[in-house]
Amino acid sequence: MLITFTDRSGLENASIEARIVNSGDFPGDLDRTVTEGAKAARFGGKAGQTYDTFIDRSGKVVRLALVGTGEAGASDRQAALEKAGGALAAKYLASGEKSLALDLGNSGLSAAETVSFLLGLRLRSWRFDVYRTKLKAEQKVSLEKALIVDAPAGTEELWDSELAVAKGVEFTRELVTEPGNIIYPESFVERCRDRFKDLGAEIGVLTETEMEALGMGALLGVSQGSARKPRMLAIRWNGGAEGDAPTVFVGKGVTFDSGGISIKPGAGMQDMKWDMGGAGAVAGAMLAIAGRKAKANVIGVCGLVENMPDGNAQRPGDVVTTMSGQTVEIINTDAEGRLVLGDALTWAQREFKPARIVDLATLTGAMLVALGHEQAGMFSNNDELAGQLDAAGKSSGDKLWRMPLSPEYDRLMDSVIADMKNAGPRVAGSITAGQYLQRFIENDTPWAHLDIAGMAWIDKDGPTWNKGATGFGVRLLDQFIRDIAEG
Repeated sequence: MLITFTDRSGLENASIEARIVNSGDFPGDLDRTVTEGAKAARFGGKAGQTYDTFIDRSGKVVRLALVGTGEAGASDRQAALEKAGGALAAKYLASGEKSLALDLGNSGLSAAETVSFLLGLRLRSWRFDVYRTKLKAEQKVSLEKALIVDAPAGTEELWDSELAVAKGVEFTRELVTEPGNIIYPESFVERCRDRFKDLGAEIGVLTETEMEALGMGALLGVSQGSARKPRMLAIRWNGGAEGDAPTVFVGKGVTFDSGGISIKPGAGMQDMKWDMGGAGAVAGAMLAIAGRKAKANVIGVCGLVENMPDGNAQRPGDVVTTMSGQTVEIINTDAEGRLVLGDALTWAQREFKPARIVDLATLTGAMLVALGHEQAGMFSNNDELAGQLDAAGKSSGDKLWRMPLSPEYDRLMDSVIADMKNAGPRVAGSITAGQYLQRFIENDTPWAHLDIAGMAWIDKDGPTWNKGATGFGVRLLDQFIRDIAEG
């Protein structure tokens, strides 16, 4: 959806006029029939509530929409405003109306509050209808633009920055939603090349041959059953001081995960197109960071493979040697994400010498059992980094819950014939995955692992997303960079 700013003449050019209502506080210039009708319909201005009617505006019949934003001074004001903007988008996205004018003249919103509302409006209006050829007229997206009337001073400048973040979230959703025959390692790279064109970021790619020379036996073991060639993608943004060590984000990019020889059950396997949600979040975050010209040095690394079960696929019982030199006994070929991440983490540390490193992955089903679809799990070897990420999660709305790491769990990953196994027992599944990854962190580099298995894809609508890909992680990483490098 295109969002533009205008004066009051914009009210004459839109088919819907929308007004903000705080809880129990209707704008004084509303006609009494509107306020009484809204109250009769039990609309009281709660966050996300909507009410619409028709009014006569200078001889023209206009649809008037009211949207609730909750209590003006509430502690969750940002989330409430995003929810309100999202509710407005959801109501009118396929209404048949093409334009909406949001009248902020008597809203009482600050510039920052207005931007929160607009972010919800923009994000909730994203839909992926690329492959839908038989939508009925009433199912098609019709709302094309929102005209923002009488926005508070400074809103446009703030929105320019936030729009870059919205585009990053939308890019992640796009990557995660595309099917596995469209997005695979090579095409993921090309999609990024196209999207980052002219933004000033540097794109680097390792081929299969180059990864073989570096000794990435674990990552290559995952990919060897697929006709699709693996890739290691690095997106580099140099916006900070020259010589400052970069922050590095690493994403698991399994573009389709059949489970390999340890093949998954058929029911639900189609969902495994989004097993590259970590890489998708990293790519989207880098698009946001580059798009708003962040004053920081940041690198996004994506380990990209497809996990398939052909005659050349790796077997349970195989032993692979990682780039770090450590050996891994393959117990389950469906515990592939950690194999990809281990080599990606080693390469990222040795290549870029990061000040800190954060990886994101749709890694374990156990994380869904533990935290559901409400927040992602966080594991870290550094309390300061964990605290910074937790704060960024609360501020951005991409919430995290810290999980334990402890040497006592290491024994669950012990192998009889190698340095470690790639899978432990049923218990503590997310923790043992974190313990595995920690073994690839060198020189006490501050590190955090974010297991986003329950957050990358959700099968129900949310306040700022349609069911499906959420774009989780983009806003978190962008806020983290703002806090630690630009604050």
